[in-house]
Amino acid sequence: MPRLLIFDGDVIAYKAAAAVEIALEWEPGYWTWHCDEQAVRRAVDDQIDFAMAALGGSSFKLCLTDAVDNFRKRILATYKIKRSNIKKPLVLSAIRYWLIEEKGAYIRPGLEGDDCMGILATMAGPEERVIVSVDKDMKTVPGLYSRDGESIEEISEQQADYWHMFQTLTGDQTDGYSGCPGIGPKKAEAILDHEDNKADPWAAVVRTYEKAGLSEEEALVQARVARILRASDYDFQKKEPILWTPR
Repeated sequence: MPRLLIFDGDVIAYKAAAAVEIALEWEPGYWTWHCDEQAVRRAVDDQIDFAMAALGGSSFKLCLTDAVDNFRKRILATYKIKRSNIKKPLVLSAIRYWLIEEKGAYIRPGLEGDDCMGILATMAGPEERVIVSVDKDMKTVPGLYSRDGESIEEISEQQADYWHMFQTLTGDQTDGYSGCPGIGPKKAEAILDHEDNKADPWAAVVRTYEKAGLSEEEALVQARVARILRASDYDFQKKEPILWTPR
């Protein structure tokens, strides 16, 4: 069966652009940053070629984040607010343009690259699909997943749903959503692994938030920003996400 590798284009582009950047001192105390865009392109291709060979890929698709809009920021104002002032590599914008124009990168309005990967990975198709990403958030998407670009693990729908609830409880400080106050990884596992909570983990999540003095609506906000979109979470005609709702 042919195998489609679905790459996190944001990480690939950033890693390549940052690695090739150099600081040059023209005269004592006078420095500038420099970067060879062609070298960055080669670094991108090297990352893709390595994974294609190691994972037996027959084709690939790169996924990128919409740099203009992010639907999660309309749900939670603090989402990724800490990243707004981080210096980006010099040629990152140029490389993103190259990935879209020359490599056919997949990008959709208001979506992050993670969402694009999740949608493509869970769409029906004639080939086997593997997400290639270092982001642990991709464990919330059912299917085949490679974190190191060399080995593959399978995430069942049950496991993916579990990790979605786990992220809803713990939050992600890097991404700017807090989860439930006082709940770290160990407490989240204890809650979700408790036999009484396995039948309805969302009810357990809501009870945990309520014990912390928060409402179900506040828990739902966290769950919606934690959710990496799957094909069932996207309206292809309107090109907009379908916000997660408990069953």
